[in-house]
Amino acid sequence: MDQIALLSTAILLGGMTFFSFGYAPVLFKLLSMEEVRPILRGTFPYYYAVVIGLSGLCTALALGAGILPAALLALICASTLYARQILMHQINSAADREDKSLFGKLHGASVGIQLMQLGLCAWALLLI
Repeated sequence: MDQIALLSTAILLGGMTFFSFGYAPVLFKLLSMEEVRPILRGTFPYYYAVVIGLSGLCTALALGAGILPAALLALICASTLYARQILMHQINSAADREDKSLFGKLHGASVGIQLMQLGLCAWALLLI
């Protein structure tokens, strides 16, 4: 069971890393902001749903390896749920209102959460 937890957590970390440092930056490099915005708005709900589902599964699988890795993965799940259900809508609303100051703060919080999640996932992976 630990091997499945390890593999699942590695997939979670890889997917999150690819989205953050591969997919999104390439969109910004290849497309204009007017083209990128609807693509990212359409992609984020699915990305968050996958992270919520996979981190929830990883949490359950990691219980066999210990409480700490499971708790780290549960924190990823909970913070992604917050990002999807609350923060994403606040960011989109600020962007729609062209409130650049609020958008910058909320987007910064989103990036901070994502970086924290990557660190937590790497830590959990090492513990498993």
